Amino acid sequence: MSMTAASRRAQILPPAWGLLLAVATLVATGANLHTLGGLGGFWPALERPASASYETVKLLYGFAPRLAVSFVAGAGLAAAGTVMQQVLRNPIASPMTLGVAAGAQLALSLLTLLAPELLTSLREPAAMLGGALALALVLALGWRRQLDPATVVLAGLVISLYLGAVNAGLLLLFQHDLNAVLIWGSGVLTQHDWRELTFLLPRLAAGLLALTLLQRPLGVMTLDDGSAHGLGLNLPRARVLSLAVAVYLTACVVSAVGVVAFIGLAAPALARLLGAWRMRQRLLWAPVLGGLLLTLADQLVQGLSGVLPGLLPTGALTALVGAPIMLWLLRGLHARTPSGQGAQFTTAPSAGRPVLGLIWLGLPLVCLLAMTVVHAPDGWLVQAPGAVLAQAPWRLPRVLSAAGAGLLLGVAGTLLQRLLHNPMASPESLGLSGGALTGVVIATFLQPGAGHPLLLGAGTLGALAVVGGLMVFAQRTGYAPERVLLVGIALKAVFDAVVGLVAVSGTPFWVALLQWISGSTYGTDWATVAGTAGAAAVVLPLAVLLARWIDLLTLGDAQAQARGLAAGTARGLLLLLAALATAAATLLVGPLSFVGLMAPHLASMLGLRRPRAQILGASGLGVGLLVLADWVGRAVLLPYELPAGLAACLIGGVYFMWLLRRL
Repeated sequence: MSMTAASRRAQILPPAWGLLLAVATLVATGANLHTLGGLGGFWPALERPASASYETVKLLYGFAPRLAVSFVAGAGLAAAGTVMQQVLRNPIASPMTLGVAAGAQLALSLLTLLAPELLTSLREPAAMLGGALALALVLALGWRRQLDPATVVLAGLVISLYLGAVNAGLLLLFQHDLNAVLIWGSGVLTQHDWRELTFLLPRLAAGLLALTLLQRPLGVMTLDDGSAHGLGLNLPRARVLSLAVAVYLTACVVSAVGVVAFIGLAAPALARLLGAWRMRQRLLWAPVLGGLLLTLADQLVQGLSGVLPGLLPTGALTALVGAPIMLWLLRGLHARTPSGQGAQFTTAPSAGRPVLGLIWLGLPLVCLLAMTVVHAPDGWLVQAPGAVLAQAPWRLPRVLSAAGAGLLLGVAGTLLQRLLHNPMASPESLGLSGGALTGVVIATFLQPGAGHPLLLGAGTLGALAVVGGLMVFAQRTGYAPERVLLVGIALKAVFDAVVGLVAVSGTPFWVALLQWISGSTYGTDWATVAGTAGAAAVVLPLAVLLARWIDLLTLGDAQAQARGLAAGTARGLLLLLAALATAAATLLVGPLSFVGLMAPHLASMLGLRRPRAQILGASGLGVGLLVLADWVGRAVLLPYELPAGLAACLIGGVYFMWLLRRL
């Protein structure tokens, strides 16, 4: 009898969740509608708009088209996500996780800069081209592993990070030209007329019609490739056509309302939860649920807009809600890499002191290059000693701060890769840098003018929060490398949403935060250099002294405890050290540089594979990489300047893709 009651509850619960979503959307919409005076003057305003009140005009040309656009945009993203998940047989595929939205956004930014007069007529083709190229790159990176679900999504998230960094660099260089793109890119659905709806509605209808025609091939894709071929399906052509429609729908939505994250991920998952297992059912219910989800999020944003200062982006709110959904979906994602094992990328023989000596002896030469060689209008030149000394008060703090941040990231990256048995782990890819930045942002808002010690503590707490979440999830999954990375990037999406809220808040702090996020060393003073040097003086010696712990933990917790090491305590202290190093570096070069990924690998390729040797080698290589990145960003693009964090990211992102290609 109890089993029958449980089964009845299991059948009733999913539709109840769907009904709850619809009711919540209606309640939120009704509450916002009530603040505008209701629908009493709506129809008279349609007949006599010149005599309508301000509230009625706002309802007619602001609230009503925004309500319609939010539902239509959510439906389009949900349909695109449903197709991507079906074609790739991947429960966490979506326009956001596969880089399509980021590619479309970057293409529109480039079009705004290069040909703004064509933005009105070519925004849709440009967005579609950018999204298609991003998706093609993702599929190319995952092709070697036969489009394994975890690998494909990881490749998509790496492409999203990289294209987002490129877009951030363009925003820094052409801030006034792309200021509107910044607000639009956060997914702000504010409307002033019905033009966006008339743009989206026929295109969404065309895309859904195309998916209806592709309904049978999409349904057959549930089977394995052999069975699908046996039923007469041309799989390559069907996949290309289906993904083309998904990219088209995403491009239309992005070109109209900006980047709205996670709707394409959450709506198909919710449709399956409600019992829509057949493709026909999902193509019907996922768009409806996506429209309701985005409408509810936007109505909540409108309700909060009168309480919180500044402009609230709907896209940021959907990321705050969608990231936990992604973490929930990751429970059922199976990675092919065995638990606790990562791919190996080093084939060099073991090396020791000679290699370490060459690395550290070469660092003064790198710093000398950054201090003396400049790019003048007539070419490259080496400055005279007098000119170098005259500019040293401004240039030397930048070089030293970049060196300190590079050292800290090298140590942090080595510790994370060793402790998580993951060759692609780094402060950037696991979200530690994002957590540190969020802690710093919150501390700055609560205590304006906070000093370096307070910011360092707040950043460390933010990074530790990420470490705690990663460890809980990693222990449950046996430290499976790709799944830990996906969790880290999902956590990073939450922090990006918080930063996005600050970005469009209109506060003066945003200008400084933009420089911070991009990793600029411009304006670094001697107090900052002293703080960085102090952090490095603590982190590096401790990491070297505790290197034996890493050796023992590599053998497994049982073996480590048999040799007298408390494995849990040792791992926690080492991760605390990595969090401290990440926070101190993030204060200087922002949350995205990939130096923490590159430096440990380069050290390992040089034969420094023992923990102590790799820590020392990675720290030295981190110094050289970030000092060179700062010099390249400062000298190559004169009169413009590319921040050190972004310059390193543009190099490190390519390296990350290369590593992923070799998995």
